[in-house]
Amino acid sequence: MQHTTIGVDLAKSVFEVGISVRPGSVDVHRRLSRKRLSEFVATQPPSTFVMEACGSAHHWARTFRKHGHEAVLLPPMQVRPYVSRNKTDRTDVKGILEAFRNTDIRPVPVKTVAQHQLGALHRVRSGWMMTRTARINAVRGLLREVGIFIPVGARNVVPRVAELIEDADTEIPFAFRDILNDMCADIRHLESQIRKAERHLEVLARETPMVERLRSVPGVGLLTATALVAFVGDVQRFPSGRHFASYLGLTPRERSSGSRRRLGRISKRGDTYLRMLLVHGARSVLQAAQSKSTPDNLYLHGLKLRGLCGHNKATVAVANKMARIIWSVWKHDHDYRPLLKPAA
Repeated sequence: MQHTTIGVDLAKSVFEVGISVRPGSVDVHRRLSRKRLSEFVATQPPSTFVMEACGSAHHWARTFRKHGHEAVLLPPMQVRPYVSRNKTDRTDVKGILEAFRNTDIRPVPVKTVAQHQLGALHRVRSGWMMTRTARINAVRGLLREVGIFIPVGARNVVPRVAELIEDADTEIPFAFRDILNDMCADIRHLESQIRKAERHLEVLARETPMVERLRSVPGVGLLTATALVAFVGDVQRFPSGRHFASYLGLTPRERSSGSRRRLGRISKRGDTYLRMLLVHGARSVLQAAQSKSTPDNLYLHGLKLRGLCGHNKATVAVANKMARIIWSVWKHDHDYRPLLKPAA
């Protein structure tokens, strides 16, 4: 029996469906509502449903799999070149089916509900952190206009502003004090929400054994370990640590031709949030390496690179090394085992 491939252009309420029985052609077009799409999926024989990895795609992929179908999610940026001429729902479905035929395009793994739970906490916490930073910068800027400067450090802002508001001899206008008081209350509320999200992450981390294994790697803490589990998913799809580091954008960008190979700066592809966490973790590794009398190979590697190429380049190189170690710990399901050597 011939296998059927069905392309679905996802939307909020109206979905374009293209059924392909012969490779390279769309034999049937259907335009379905959300309810009718669920009914359509339930009545179809086992098929392959192909979608772009966009909003609600993981939910629909899990739904299709419950009905015995195979669900494939493709990266949207790699599907776009296959949409020819004008962009419509029909041409989008055609482009999805054409991109599915390209074996060089690697599908996006379908996330579980547990991964979405961890990812949602990270996204919400990041939003609160951005809002908190914006509030702090606004308070600093407003006070500079009246000649008041607050020392560097986020922890210095709220206590210092509280002192200025209570002091009647400061140059802050009285109508301005209420605004500053409200902004400081917003900052305190955001900080309490951030701590609440971190407590939820800590609870979920204790329920996930792999998070504890990843936290055994130097420079990997609660945020990095839970973010890796949430956004990477199955590490078995990476054949080597270099592939994993490349997925995170920590390997050099290559522009080679003929017999000449050119390697440039890191590609910065992949998830920006994960790369940021790993780079911050690498900074902590370099800082801790200075105070360790018997550091392991990772610390010695970072100190050697810092002496050769400077602090910033060494930080990225250590982040690359950490990504490879994380891949090994995750793939082989064991804790990090350092190779201790006496410091020079």
